[in-house]
Amino acid sequence: MSNQVSEKVHVLIIGSGPAGYTAAIYAARANMKPLLYQGLQPGGQLTITTEVENYPGYADGVQGPEMMVHFEKQAARMGADIRYGLATKVDFSVRPFKVEIDEEKWIEADSIIISTGASAKWLGLESEQRLNGFGVSACAVCDGFFFRGKEVAIVGAGDTAAEEALYLSKLCTTVHMVVRRDQMRASKVMQDRVLNTPNIKVYWNSVTDEILGANKVDGVRLMNTVTQEKTEIPVSGFFVAIGHEPNSGIFKDFIEMDETGYIQTIPGTTKTNVPGVFAAGDVQDKNYRQAVTAAGSGCMAALDAERYLTANGLA
Repeated sequence: MSNQVSEKVHVLIIGSGPAGYTAAIYAARANMKPLLYQGLQPGGQLTITTEVENYPGYADGVQGPEMMVHFEKQAARMGADIRYGLATKVDFSVRPFKVEIDEEKWIEADSIIISTGASAKWLGLESEQRLNGFGVSACAVCDGFFFRGKEVAIVGAGDTAAEEALYLSKLCTTVHMVVRRDQMRASKVMQDRVLNTPNIKVYWNSVTDEILGANKVDGVRLMNTVTQEKTEIPVSGFFVAIGHEPNSGIFKDFIEMDETGYIQTIPGTTKTNVPGVFAAGDVQDKNYRQAVTAAGSGCMAALDAERYLTANGLA
């Protein structure tokens, strides 16, 4: 395969959720003529959510996919060059940096903004995917509000699952927490909080056999892995909290990451260990993972990139 460069740009943005589109808006307004490749899922995780009620400026809420269309149109109106395509390989050992698109062409860029996001891990049930957005969710903070005064189930045993169960316990009548083993992975303090919360009911040694419901979640069928006994629980919401997978694999030879693959940035900035390469949004944020924080870090990345280009006489 040839690595002949077909194009040269100042700023290449890889990925398109709130972080990527916001970076594109700021970069375009600063006359950096950004090129953005949308990746496999244009719009990112928000395209698989339904109602978004916690993003400022939408008084009546907005559908996730519609919101991402707004972001994209705004970036395009500012002059960003937005294309469909997937970054398949990178070479950050040379300057300008080189990024392969769709295994067929190479782009050279003076600076790179990585905003490839993170994907929620799922259980792999057909019913889980079919009811995703109709009672099934991977974000309690995003969607818990819709289940106020109702019963919900949550799957997971780590700190995130414990945090989300506690969050849901403040909104919901009962939280049924499904734990695969006879103990949790969560820190001792988080476990204690969960076990001391009266409306959280923990099901040990249990797995999800099926999510019940035709067009919305009506219940969940659990199976005890020791006794093989199955139990059906009526719930309106089903939350999956078994972790996220940052979409960072193609950068691993050049960019420093933590043990789970999240890109490490210099605190208070979007700078990576490679000068001129910046990371924004969920690919470098395992703590908040909200649209508004991703958008904020996209803004930071564009400003960091602009300063880098100016300081190095590349702007």
